Amino acid sequence: MLSPVYSPYDLTIERAAGIQILTDRGVFLDAFSGLGALPLGHSHPDVVRAMTAKAKRYAHISNYFLDPDAPKLADALLGMTGREGEVIFTNSGAEATEAAIKAVRKLRGGAIASFEGNFHGRTTGALSITWSPAMREPYGPLLPGCVFLPLDGDALLDFARREEVAAVFLECVQGNSGVHPIPAGLASAVSELQRERGVLVVADEIQAGLGRTGRYFSYEHYGLAPDMITMGKGIGGGLPLGAALFLGVSPFGAGDHGSTFAPNPVSLAAGRAVLGHLTPALLEEVARKGEKLRRGLERLSWAKEVRGLGLMVGVGTDRPEEVASRAFERGLLVNRAGGGIRLLPALTVTDLEIEEILSRLEF
Repeated sequence: MLSPVYSPYDLTIERAAGIQILTDRGVFLDAFSGLGALPLGHSHPDVVRAMTAKAKRYAHISNYFLDPDAPKLADALLGMTGREGEVIFTNSGAEATEAAIKAVRKLRGGAIASFEGNFHGRTTGALSITWSPAMREPYGPLLPGCVFLPLDGDALLDFARREEVAAVFLECVQGNSGVHPIPAGLASAVSELQRERGVLVVADEIQAGLGRTGRYFSYEHYGLAPDMITMGKGIGGGLPLGAALFLGVSPFGAGDHGSTFAPNPVSLAAGRAVLGHLTPALLEEVARKGEKLRRGLERLSWAKEVRGLGLMVGVGTDRPEEVASRAFERGLLVNRAGGGIRLLPALTVTDLEIEEILSRLEF
């Protein structure tokens, strides 16, 4: 039997395309894109073609060989930052976090600062900088030297005056805690520490990156220039893939890090197909459609607060279970997070589909 770590829907999926999932209980609309792992929706034809073509050639070759898609995808990711750097591919966002933690430890001594509400993954290292006590406490002791601070710039600066800080791990839009963009003052404090003390800034773009907020990366909304970026979820178009980007720092040499499977050739092909669609025009549409979605949500009787950027939206409510249950009854899949509702529709969602999502949430 399977370990009971998940509580799946009582549905059997037959096939899926776009935001539609055909199940044994009818067609459902997916308003959270497989937890954000499907930026172009289900079974996007370009992604499917890329995956199929690569799989017909080979599915795995190991890192004794270079898949040509690896440097091409790395260059495309670096091009989105506008900076030079290096990329390590991983199998997931959590593994990207692990690579970033190792890089910080190698480059600089001091505490690793994370923030209340942050989520960086469930592996041991990533869990050490993930806020949720319920997730962390059963598995201690975790990595030493990791601290959690309030989402407040003054609190960060005060801590840095008392303790040596090696790095700050930052979700500019916190996803797991219910979609909370950080205060501008915190971003300013992070930049000050980076500029004046050389503190390394690690931007977690695992959920908020790749166009989700209407920019390539969520840190762009705050004018930050991170030293490292962690990525996962949507980068593989539904296949396991993550990446750690090192910008202006070069932490690893031969043998310092690695993976049996990463980067997987089929995932790389899917990733190139995804990035090929992340055009400035698409980003503008994400920003516009996100505003449309948020305005519609604000009119719903059960919505107490609507937060987010682009198509990364959180809705505060005092009855999240009821909302999710009633949406399910109407053929709509929404995600509960941070005591509210989280919506991560495909970046390719249409205006008509947004209107349909809103109509199914009106009760």
